[in-house]
Amino acid sequence: MKKIPYINEEVANRDFKYYIFDWDDNILHMPTKIKMEHLEEDGSWKPVEVSTSTFALVRSDSKHYRAPGGNWNNAFVNFEDHPGANTFIEDTIDALEKVAHGDKPGPSYNALRKTLREGRLFAIVTARGHSPSTIEKAVRIFIKYALTEEDREEMMSNLRGYRQWLDGVGDGEFGTDSEELDYYLSMCRYSAVTYSGFKERMANDPIYREKLATAPTAAKPELAKEFAIRNFVEHVFHMLRSSGSLNRSVSIGFSDDDVGNVKTVSTFIREELSKRFEGIKFVVYDTSDRSLSKGRKVCVSGQLNLPGF
Repeated sequence: MKKIPYINEEVANRDFKYYIFDWDDNILHMPTKIKMEHLEEDGSWKPVEVSTSTFALVRSDSKHYRAPGGNWNNAFVNFEDHPGANTFIEDTIDALEKVAHGDKPGPSYNALRKTLREGRLFAIVTARGHSPSTIEKAVRIFIKYALTEEDREEMMSNLRGYRQWLDGVGDGEFGTDSEELDYYLSMCRYSAVTYSGFKERMANDPIYREKLATAPTAAKPELAKEFAIRNFVEHVFHMLRSSGSLNRSVSIGFSDDDVGNVKTVSTFIREELSKRFEGIKFVVYDTSDRSLSKGRKVCVSGQLNLPGF
């Protein structure tokens, strides 16, 4: 006998909460290394490999650190897709297996788990250079490793509940678990801000084309995250407007372990997003301090408390 899938109709009573996550050192402590050069005491430049957490501290220290030969394309070769090899997927599996064996995950690891269990939309915004399909594949691997069988059943029941509520899908019209998961993940957003396709979209945007033209090199990754965040907020806004759901409480949370990104995004929310989208509440979490399990709330637009985030 075919098992009848459970539909959580209670999701219709929920408010709308959406999340934007940085990946490295926020969700997982990835083993991927950045290639750089360090200035030695004798004046020579020595090749070194640094972790993403170390890079967040030294990336602005141009006096002592630089890209190999001064070319940043050489620094992030491990953070891009290459034919026949996918370091990101391999490193994601490695990091998840370490968590399974007792290593401490990133501060937003459990927040992503909860987001997936509850079937809420999210965006991954990372300084990497992978295609959206590669990042989505990493999320699928996260689901496989980080969610229990009970978690996945809860996720699927919530996804069907949302489809019934917002899309009008009736009994007998749902797809398989695989098809419903495909639909859910297609509604989320995956932005690697040094990916060629992302950079092309940003360069063609009239507002950000002008911002990029005047921004110093060190500020461009932060501008790119701004652009990705704006696109996700617009996606959420248009989706809710088309379903007639803007009368409900809407909130969006953002977490990042890079202090520079946190500062830039906080300013961006206060000065631009909160004014343009007055009905949406925003919160930003700084997860750079590993002694804090969930990070530190640094910016709130509106009265908002996100439990478990």
